[in-house]
Amino acid sequence: MRANIIKFSKPETGDFFTTLNRRVNDYFVENKISRHANAAMIFKTIFMLLLYFVPVVLIITATVTSPWMVFAMWCLAGLGVSGIGLSVMHDANHGAYSRKQSINNMLGYTLNFLGGNMMNWKIQHNVLHHSFTNVDGYDEDIEPRKALRFSPHHPWMKHHRYQHIYAWPLYALMTIMWITIKEFKQINRWKEEGIIEAQGRTYGGLLAELIVSKSVYYVYALVIPLLVSPVAWWVTVLGFIAMHLISGLILALVFQPAHVVPEADFPLAPEDGNMESSWAIHQLHTTCNFAPRNRILSWFVGGLNHQIEHHLFPNICHIHYKKLSPIVKQTAKEFGLPYHEMPTFRSALYHHGQQLYNMGHLQPA
Repeated sequence: MRANIIKFSKPETGDFFTTLNRRVNDYFVENKISRHANAAMIFKTIFMLLLYFVPVVLIITATVTSPWMVFAMWCLAGLGVSGIGLSVMHDANHGAYSRKQSINNMLGYTLNFLGGNMMNWKIQHNVLHHSFTNVDGYDEDIEPRKALRFSPHHPWMKHHRYQHIYAWPLYALMTIMWITIKEFKQINRWKEEGIIEAQGRTYGGLLAELIVSKSVYYVYALVIPLLVSPVAWWVTVLGFIAMHLISGLILALVFQPAHVVPEADFPLAPEDGNMESSWAIHQLHTTCNFAPRNRILSWFVGGLNHQIEHHLFPNICHIHYKKLSPIVKQTAKEFGLPYHEMPTFRSALYHHGQQLYNMGHLQPA
C-alpha cells in the first residue's frame, strides 16, 4: 500500500462539489442550525451509552443472577456496542459531533472501552477508507486478505465460489478480530508503510496504547464478570462471545452494502497516481445509499444508510444527512453523475450478496 501517492483531480469553479458545498452551506445558514450535534443527537448518545453500560454494570455488580438473564444482558450489550460504534464514536472520530475537539476526543475514546482503539480506527477509516474508497491496494475495508474477494482486481481462489454462503457468519467475527489480533497486525503493517509516522504518532507509542487499553477492556469486560458473576464461567464466556458476534454482524451488515455492491466502482490507481476524477466524484462512483425512508434503521445505524452524504461530508453530524440527501441527489442529477441508492435494507443486502457471488465466480481477466 502506498497511500501517499494517489492524487485526485482538483475541482474547478462551478463544478459538482463546489456547487454542492455552496448549497449545503446555504442550507445550514438559512435554517440557522449547526452542522454538529443537536438535542436529538445528545439524547441518542445517552441512550446508546446506557444500552451498553447498564447491562455490563448489572453483570459486574452481580445484580443479575439468573443465567438466562445474564446471557440476555450480554446480548443487549452487543446492541449497545453497535449503537455506540455507529452513532456516537463514528461521528466523534470524524470531528463531526462537536465544534470542540475535546468533546470529539472524549466520545471517540469510547471505542477503547469497547475493545478497539481510536487511533487505529482513524487511520483505517478516516485516512485510508475515506480518502481512497474502493481503490485496490489502498482501501483496507475491501481487503479481507484471502478469506473473501470483494474487488475484481483481487486474486481469485477456489473457495471464493462459496463466499456468498460463508461470508455472513464470518462477518460476525468482526469485533472479535478487533479486540484480539487485527489492530496489532495493522500497526505492524503501517509501520513498514510509514503511515503511523505520517499521522504524527510513533509505533512504540501506539503499541503501548493498544496493550494498555485492551488490558483494561479485558479486565472490566471479561475478568471481573468471571470473578463476580454467580453464573457458571461458561455462561459468561458464551455471553461475552455472543455480545461480539451480535455487534460484529450488525456493523458488517451496515458497512458492506454501502460499497461492496455491483453498482459501486472498484478503480485501480494509475501508475502515476493521478486519478481522473475529483475526490467528490470518486465518492459518488464508489458509494451506495440504502433504505432512505426507514427512519428506525437510520436512527440506529447513525445515518450510515445515507453513506453518500457521509462520504461527501464526514465532518457533518449524521443527524442532518436525511435533509442533505435531496440536495446531494439533485446536484448529482444536474451534473449527470450517479447517485446509487437501494430502496430497502433488504435489497441492499441482496445486492451485496450478488457482489459476493459475482466475485466468487468471475475470475480476473
